[in-house]
Amino acid sequence: MVSITHLTKIKLSALVMGAVMAVGLVAAVSAAEYSVGSGPDDWWTVYPNQHPDAGSEVDHPQWILDELEDKPVLILDHSSGKCKACIDQESYVDAVLEEYGDEVTYENLISGGSDLKAEELFDIYDPNGGKSYIPLTIALTLVEDSEGNVVVGWHSMEDAVGGEEMVRSYVGDAIDYHEENVEDWDA
Repeated sequence: MVSITHLTKIKLSALVMGAVMAVGLVAAVSAAEYSVGSGPDDWWTVYPNQHPDAGSEVDHPQWILDELEDKPVLILDHSSGKCKACIDQESYVDAVLEEYGDEVTYENLISGGSDLKAEELFDIYDPNGGKSYIPLTIALTLVEDSEGNVVVGWHSMEDAVGGEEMVRSYVGDAIDYHEENVEDWDA
């Protein structure tokens, strides 16, 4: 018969507790990823629930599809004036680009002028249907749809909602999803 000392019991308890905590941490980290769906915080493959065309297909511009062949895309569509939300969001995006700049294609677009890309994006990617609230921040990547096909996934945010952490989390997810799915994407 094997006798377990009190010290060994304590060590075993600590080991088991550490394993349980590690599993919980992994589950918590995995749960932090945004899922593919149509809710307000999801990666969208069709227009989201809050959009007037909810559930309809999105006609992505060819230039975005071309850029997605290499990397996820991050777009900031804003004004060049004294829009406080635009200034704040630009600083959040800049901070995220310091970390992830080499891993995404970044488009810094100015609305209200002659930049046709900037105007086009509001009609396509405004989460509420083209109301043109600036700034508009858009992250695009490649995700699996409900049938297992790799398609364009996107998420956009109006105003400076969520701050740097929200931009960072979507960009991090965009990079992960792109790396996971780019080989299976039939552009």
